[in-house]
Amino acid sequence: MDRTWRHNPAFFALFVLLLCAFASGHAVAGSSKNVDYTEMSAEELAEYLIFKANGFDTDMKTQEGGTVRARLQQDKLQKTCSALNGGQIDSATAQKVTEMARENTAYPDGGIELGDWEKGQTIAENAYGYRVGHKIDDHEARQTGGLCINCHQMEEDKKIRSGTLGPSLIGYGETRGLTEQTKQYTYEVIYNPHQFFPCTKMPRFGANDFLSQDKIAHVMAYLLDPDSPVNQ
Repeated sequence: MDRTWRHNPAFFALFVLLLCAFASGHAVAGSSKNVDYTEMSAEELAEYLIFKANGFDTDMKTQEGGTVRARLQQDKLQKTCSALNGGQIDSATAQKVTEMARENTAYPDGGIELGDWEKGQTIAENAYGYRVGHKIDDHEARQTGGLCINCHQMEEDKKIRSGTLGPSLIGYGETRGLTEQTKQYTYEVIYNPHQFFPCTKMPRFGANDFLSQDKIAHVMAYLLDPDSPVNQ
């Protein structure tokens, strides 16, 4: 299959939406009655519904200025990880992905500094941004977020509504201290986590421009500031 989707969250999200529509009995534009969906794998069905049956307008404009079709195209790093087909990453691939991630990392002109932890808390809990389809997120009307809490436990009092796909970050700054090394590591993980965790499922928030330098600084403050609830 040309468009692998294992490491492309946008592709997977579109597939889920279209699959739900199909399961509920809605017709898919351009689909054929002769197509046997039951004989398809999940990847083949996603490919068919999105790219062949015209079940989604892939020429729709996205917030970053391109199209949905362009957003769904994997870059070199994603293709390298998808080639593993869900298997264990080998040392050569890990090194290759790590090098690509490091080459793709940019740093603030004034150095790595902490922002406002309260703003970082808002960003970490904010799911708004980058949706397309029947409900398009307007980035000019509302601030976008990173939704860190969807995968990480951030605060003790909010554990019950936090995800566990990633490691717990409760006490992150208290455990690691507020050193220059810690700030650099934290920045680099947020910017492009493949530097340390090749083929991770964590988004490349900085490298893909999901979070600006200022927003990354605020999230770092949320993680590292002694006054942040993360460290209470």
